[in-house]
Amino acid sequence: MEFITLNPDNVMSEHLCCAISDKKHQTGVNDKRNWLSERVKEGHIFRKLDAQGKVFIEYAPLEKAWVPVTGNNYLYIYCLWIAGSYKGKGYGEALLQSCIDDAKAQGKSGICVLSSKKKKPFLSDKKFMMKYGFKVVDTINDEYELLALSLDGTQPQFTADARKQTIENKELTIYYGMQCPYIPNCIEQIYNYCENNQVPLRLIEVNTLEKAKQLPCIFNNWAVFYNGKFETVHLLNEGLLKKLLQSK
Repeated sequence: MEFITLNPDNVMSEHLCCAISDKKHQTGVNDKRNWLSERVKEGHIFRKLDAQGKVFIEYAPLEKAWVPVTGNNYLYIYCLWIAGSYKGKGYGEALLQSCIDDAKAQGKSGICVLSSKKKKPFLSDKKFMMKYGFKVVDTINDEYELLALSLDGTQPQFTADARKQTIENKELTIYYGMQCPYIPNCIEQIYNYCENNQVPLRLIEVNTLEKAKQLPCIFNNWAVFYNGKFETVHLLNEGLLKKLLQSK
């Protein structure tokens, strides 16, 4: 298993595992590179298989992680993704173990990750994480869960703001970051649909750590509100947006 960890010297040139060949996502890939080039200076880790596949883990010190989660001396896992023919070959286990080894070597208090009671797209698989000792340490709405592997008995938690799950604005509102290369295309589809169908839309870019820590909802680079209520962290394309609006 040959893995590569991105650093300031290779982040702008090394192959990224997300959105590999789809041309419509190349703008997002470039945005991701630019975002990563700043984050790796802060201890953000993007570790990938040395192959043309979606096999990687991405994590950061919780204090520098763009999520409304708080805790002392933890690592936060944004994403652990093994796709297609690479599944079932031990890559997920190896990448997660590398994160655990990093945490121990750095004297961290533990590792945490966003998950859910029932499996949801774009969130870590709870059953897989629990095999490695992760436990539920906090919940919101009996649906979204914060899992943690504590190495010293301490536990992270969602921020008080994240528990609100409501905003004053009633229009479709989306908070988004530039960490995921799929986001720019999603934003384009949503904007065009709302423009063509007279759907009021408010797009809010989360472009600083402070904004991310103060968000009024669950967030892992994307969050959707409608009629003032939090709906999902699932990335929306035009089809999924139609379903959401029709269900209300």
